[in-house]
Amino acid sequence: MNNKKIENLLVFAWLTSLIATLGSLYFSQIRMFEPCTLCWYQRILMYPLVIVILIGIIQKDAKVALYSLVFSLVGFLLSTYHYALQNLSFLSETAPACGRVPCTGQYINWLGFITIPFLAGTAFLFIFICSLLVFKIKKEEA
Repeated sequence: MNNKKIENLLVFAWLTSLIATLGSLYFSQIRMFEPCTLCWYQRILMYPLVIVILIGIIQKDAKVALYSLVFSLVGFLLSTYHYALQNLSFLSETAPACGRVPCTGQYINWLGFITIPFLAGTAFLFIFICSLLVFKIKKEEA
């Protein structure tokens, strides 16, 4: 991985995953917001990205973008579904119970639309875009 653009994209993706991970830990450990089941699934997809992308950066291996692409795509789809559960009445009214904390609950609602699944979805989207750009650059180099 000798391309500086690729390295910068991976660093940005790693920083995004690190901030998202620290943010989720802040909400649960400092603010004491108990995560719902869908939040846990999003965490399961985000937390490993911090380690996986960092290893790719250290080893200068752009192939790590494949893993981050898959994890971030699944995470983005899950976050989008979770956000829709919170904000679309026809979904929230028929949402199944998902543990002690309802997945339709909103611990935060900044500016009338920014909730925790929105923040997670934004992070997954940034990581997904960075991963796609890494693939595009690698394809152009080949």
